[in-house]
Amino acid sequence: MDKNYDHKKYEGDIYQKWQDSGALIPNDSKKTFMIIMPPPNANDPLHVGHAMFVAIEDILIRYHRMLGESTLWLPGTDHAGIETQFVFEKKLAKKDQSRFDFDRDTLYQMIWDYVQENSGIAIDQMKKLGASADWSRYTFTLDPKIVSQVNDTFIKLHNDGLVYRDLKLVNYCTKCGTSYSELEVDHAEQDSKLYYLKYGPFVLATTRPETKFADTAIAVHPGDARYQKYIGQDIEVEGLLGKFKLKVIADDFVDPKFGTGVVKITPYHDFNDYEVWQRHKAEIPIPKQVIGLDGRLTDVAGKYAGLKVKAARETIVQDLQAQGLVEKIDEKYHHTVGVCYRCATILEPLPLPQFFIKVAPLAKKALEALDSGETTILGAGQDKILRHWLTNLKDWNISRQIVWGIRMPVWYDKKGDYVVSLNSPGNEYTQETDTFDTWFSSGQWPVLTLKSRPGDLEKFYPTSVMETGYDILPFWVMRMMMLGIYLTGKSPFKNVYLHGLIRDEKGQKMSKSKGNVINPLDMVDKYGADALRMALVISSTPGQDKAVGESSIKAMRNFSNKIWNAARFVKDFAGEAVDNSEFETWITNVTTETSKHLISLRIGMASEQLYDEFWHNFCDVRIEEAKQGKLGKQQLLQGLVIFLKMLHPFMPFVTEAVWQELNLGEGKMLIGSEWPKSPELI
Repeated sequence: MDKNYDHKKYEGDIYQKWQDSGALIPNDSKKTFMIIMPPPNANDPLHVGHAMFVAIEDILIRYHRMLGESTLWLPGTDHAGIETQFVFEKKLAKKDQSRFDFDRDTLYQMIWDYVQENSGIAIDQMKKLGASADWSRYTFTLDPKIVSQVNDTFIKLHNDGLVYRDLKLVNYCTKCGTSYSELEVDHAEQDSKLYYLKYGPFVLATTRPETKFADTAIAVHPGDARYQKYIGQDIEVEGLLGKFKLKVIADDFVDPKFGTGVVKITPYHDFNDYEVWQRHKAEIPIPKQVIGLDGRLTDVAGKYAGLKVKAARETIVQDLQAQGLVEKIDEKYHHTVGVCYRCATILEPLPLPQFFIKVAPLAKKALEALDSGETTILGAGQDKILRHWLTNLKDWNISRQIVWGIRMPVWYDKKGDYVVSLNSPGNEYTQETDTFDTWFSSGQWPVLTLKSRPGDLEKFYPTSVMETGYDILPFWVMRMMMLGIYLTGKSPFKNVYLHGLIRDEKGQKMSKSKGNVINPLDMVDKYGADALRMALVISSTPGQDKAVGESSIKAMRNFSNKIWNAARFVKDFAGEAVDNSEFETWITNVTTETSKHLISLRIGMASEQLYDEFWHNFCDVRIEEAKQGKLGKQQLLQGLVIFLKMLHPFMPFVTEAVWQELNLGEGKMLIGSEWPKSPELI
C-alpha cells in the first residue's frame, strides 16, 4: 500500500466495479428499502446542496443494502420547466436572439437538443460523488411513459371534478412570460415612493399611480368615522383622461392607519382588490386591465398606452402634479413586493384564464396521513410548517405560458369551449398552448417512476424515506403527498428527512456575489468524494443549516488518510493473539450504537460517533495497545473489518480501496458485504 491514500488513483475504477458487479440493483429479498432521488435539473451541474442529498441518501441506501434488504435508489432528472427555458433564453440573448424569434415547435426542439447535450452532466457528477443508484431505472420527466402518466392524472382529476378553468388574478412575470402559483413567488423588501393622490373629496395613498385607469371603486373601513357619510355614494374624480365616477364602499380589509385610510380598488392589478371585488360585485363594475402581459399599459390608459410600468409611473405622476392632483409624495416607503424567483422581476397580478386544481380535498388526505403517523416529518418545526401550508393552501394554478414542458391535453372549439382529451376530438379543435407547472409532474414522481417498470410500484410503494432540502417542503413534498395519496390511496413515503441549507464556514449563505460558493466537484477533485461527503453530514441535524468550508473538507481528507494508514499498520502488524474481552465489548457497543443511529435516521450522530471512535479510540488507543502487546493481529483486523463496514456508507471509496488492498472479502466487494451484526438489534 502507498504511504498516503490517493483518491484519484481509486475512485473512478472502484465506481465502475460497483456498477459492473450488479450491486446497485435491488435483490429479491421480501424486505424492501427504497428512496426516490430528488431529480436535479437534467442540464445543470450539481451544487453543494445536491451533494448533501447524495451523501445522505447514499448512506442510507448502502446501509440497508448491507442489511440484505431489497434496496432501490431510483434516479432521475427533471426538465425543470421555466428554469431550463430561462437559462436557454439567456444563451439566445448572447446571440442577440429571443424566444419570439422562433415558432413553438422550433423553440421546443432547440431546448430539447440543448438539454440532451448536457443531460449526462448531473448523472456523471453524482457518480463521482459515489451515488450507488440503480441507473438502469433512470427516468427523465419528459420520457414518453412519464408524459402519458402525467396527462392521465390530469384527466382523472378533471373527470373527478378537481380541475377547473377560470379567469383569475395570477402572479405573472412579464419578462419570463408566464404565470406562477403562490408558492413560487419570492418576496423582496424595497423602498418605494408613496403617492398621495386627490380623488374627489378624498386624498388616498398608493405606490401604483399607473394603475389608476383601471380603478373601479374607493374603499374605506366600515368603522372609520371620518368617512361614514360617503359610504354607498358615487364620487366624481378628476383624472388625466377626464372626469370619472367611483362608488365608495366599506370593507374590513382597509387599514384605517395606512395613509389616509382610503384606498382605490383596482381588481385586475392587486390581489386584495380582487378579493374586494368578489365580495362587492353588486356594487363594483366589471374590472378593467391597464397592464398587459408584455408589461406595458393597455389602451385603457389612453395616451399613456404602450409605456412600460416604470416609465408610465414617472410620466403619470408628472402629469398629475401638473394638474394639481398630487398632495404629497413620501420618498421612502418600505414594503415587500412579489418577485419572479428566476429573474427577480417584480411580478404583476394580472387576470388570465388558467387551469386550477381544487386542493382542499387533497390537502385533507395529506393532513390525515400526518395525523395518523403514516408519514413522519424529520426536521425541527417542519411538521408544523407543512400543516400550516396544507391548512391554508389556495387552489393550485398549474398552467404555464412556456414552451418547455408537458403540453396540457386540452382542446378548444371555435366557441372557446374546451375538451380534456389525450387526442384531438376533431379537426375543428385546437390544442392548448400552455404547459403544466413542473411541480405537477414532479409532484407525482414516486408514482410515475415506479409505474414505469412492471412490478416496482407494487413492491416498493410507499417508499421508505423521502430526503430533500427543507426549502422545497411546500413545493414538492407537500404536493407529492397530495397527489400520491390521490393516485394510490397511500402516502408516498413513510419518513421525510429534511436537510438544511449548506452555508459557508462563517455561517453565511453561499452566493456568487460573496465569492463563498463551494463547487462540490472541485472539492472532489482536490480532496476526494469521501472527504466532501463526510464534511457535509458529520454532526448534521435534520432541518438545521450546516456550515461547511474547505478547511472542514480538508479535515475529512485527513480522516481518509487515517483510515488508510490504520489499514497499512494492521496489514503489516504481526502481533500474536491476546485475550482482551474489553476490546470485544467496546467494538460491539460501537456497532450497536451506530446501527441504532442509522435505523433512527440520526445520520449526523452516526457519522460523528464513527469518526470519534475510529480516530480517537481504534487508532489512538487500540493500535497503541497492539504495539504494547495487549492486542493481537486477529483482534485488530477484526476491529478494522467492522469499522470498514460501518464507515463504508459514509466514505465508500477509501473503505472499498482498503478492502481490496487487504483482500478482506475473498474476492467479494465491500459494497456487497453484510453489515456487522449487533446482538441487541438481531
